[in-house]
Amino acid sequence: MRILLAEDERELAAWLVRALHQSGFIVDWVDDGRMVRRSLKSTRYDALVLDLGLPGLGGHDVLDDLRDAGHRLPVLILTARDSLMERVSTLNSGADDFLAKPFELPELEARLTALIRRARGSEHPRFACGPLVYDTTVRQFTLDHEPLALTPREHATLRALIQCSGEPLSKQEILDRVFSDEQDVNPEAIEVLVHRLRKRLASSPVHITTLRGLGYLLECKPCPPSPGTR
Repeated sequence: MRILLAEDERELAAWLVRALHQSGFIVDWVDDGRMVRRSLKSTRYDALVLDLGLPGLGGHDVLDDLRDAGHRLPVLILTARDSLMERVSTLNSGADDFLAKPFELPELEARLTALIRRARGSEHPRFACGPLVYDTTVRQFTLDHEPLALTPREHATLRALIQCSGEPLSKQEILDRVFSDEQDVNPEAIEVLVHRLRKRLASSPVHITTLRGLGYLLECKPCPPSPGTR
């Protein structure tokens, strides 16, 4: 899951980027409200964590701007302003959730997961493509109810694909999610990882399809009928 963090407290932001990354989130950070719209134009995010006291363009204005433009991205407000009036006003303006500082990291992670789950119309913190299931709580893939053994990078690649199941992901988008903490990684590394994953999924109806000019798509195709059946 890829998160945009709009926060001007550098120490807090740096800690959040590291902590959320360890929990499986990919986090991009901006410290100016004017950079939010620019980031959303260039990258697809699953949620926005938005501080209200941003320089350049305040959090309320950022939120109004997004909702006026019809942007339905889930927004979690993270702020030291914890009055009842502030919470009501922010939620009425289109925020999806509100968490006051100071806060506990597990609560932030749970709220983000719940926001993304609701946005995707899911009642359980799982992503599925046919018999392939990813449980975000235990961060485990299963295939036909059996654990699927993967290397960390294979896991990150398949997680990116299943979280966008039904939508193609470009090689660069996968690269950004899998190697977010590294630079100068050859894009061909994604081809190697996809090749390995195809081997692991070969006996199942789950396939990684290459769409020319678009990227990779995770989909579940029906199994061919057995000989002698109609």
